[in-house]
Amino acid sequence: MPVATPDQYAEMIDRAKAGGFAYPAFNVSSSQTIHAVLQGLTEAGSDGIIQVTTGGADYFAGHTVKARATGALAFAKYATEVAKSYPVTVALHTDHCPKEALDDFVLPLIAASEEEVRAGGNPIFQSHMWDGSAVPLEENVRIASELLPRMKNINSILEIEIGVVGGEEDGVKHEGSNDALYTTFGDVDQAVQALGLGEQGRYISALTFGNVHGVYKPGNVKLRPELLGEIQQQVAAKYNTGANPLDLVFHGGSGSSDEEIATAVANGVIKMNIDTDTQYAYTRAIADYMFKNYDGILKVDGEVGVKKLYDPRAWGKVAETAMAARVVEATRQLGSFGHSQS
Repeated sequence: MPVATPDQYAEMIDRAKAGGFAYPAFNVSSSQTIHAVLQGLTEAGSDGIIQVTTGGADYFAGHTVKARATGALAFAKYATEVAKSYPVTVALHTDHCPKEALDDFVLPLIAASEEEVRAGGNPIFQSHMWDGSAVPLEENVRIASELLPRMKNINSILEIEIGVVGGEEDGVKHEGSNDALYTTFGDVDQAVQALGLGEQGRYISALTFGNVHGVYKPGNVKLRPELLGEIQQQVAAKYNTGANPLDLVFHGGSGSSDEEIATAVANGVIKMNIDTDTQYAYTRAIADYMFKNYDGILKVDGEVGVKKLYDPRAWGKVAETAMAARVVEATRQLGSFGHSQS
């Protein structure tokens, strides 16, 4: 199916909210990882989100070039074309854009979509994340309020982060007190006062409840997903809305238990980012393949090796299939398995 139109993406989010499930959002960095996501979503009968970070976009452009807007556009064009061959609907998203990357990442991409929309097309990306967690909240909200009207004009969705996700992802690193890892109602209310609740443009919010980027053993990260429900109730009470008025995003979920994920989804999470676990599944399969086929892959003792074994397509297919299996697992954890609208 083609990549989601803006209306289809909005419908995806509405269906997840109404159905009590969330979409997995997978970070990719190559054509092979794009296909792994599409393969896995197809096997799961699930729609989903494919996203790219600043580092991933740099890599798409060529690791010696560092032209992340170019890389992101190349990613989007490739994904848009190949997605037509798979019977699921996907949305394209840019992940974690800190303040110092706005000028060479998100802003050029918004401008490119504005040009597409003026010509009668759809935006290139269905959503973009502004990660203002490293700047004071007042500045975070101010920049979000400047971006939101432009996003609304191209019918795209803005993702914001209110609070701090610990750890590091693609060079975006956060350190500080443990208290900073838990978003407060006051933080959220400041954002709602500036951005509204959808009337000024749709946005989704990454609130933090102890989340940490990276990989950790179960139990090493102290998540409080019930905090999301408490904040939702406070927003609903103050602004006289229905239940779970905010569309929420779950970052830093590696090592989370099924129960923690289910609680977060029940409290309004409609998107969960997945990167570390799929990276490991992909690379672990390559390592296994290389160890098992060592003598054929290397030209040992003057031999010629076995071309069909060291052909990158041979181990690439193995890696894609292993990553696809982890994609399927994510859809089961989040409840999107079998819920494709395609």
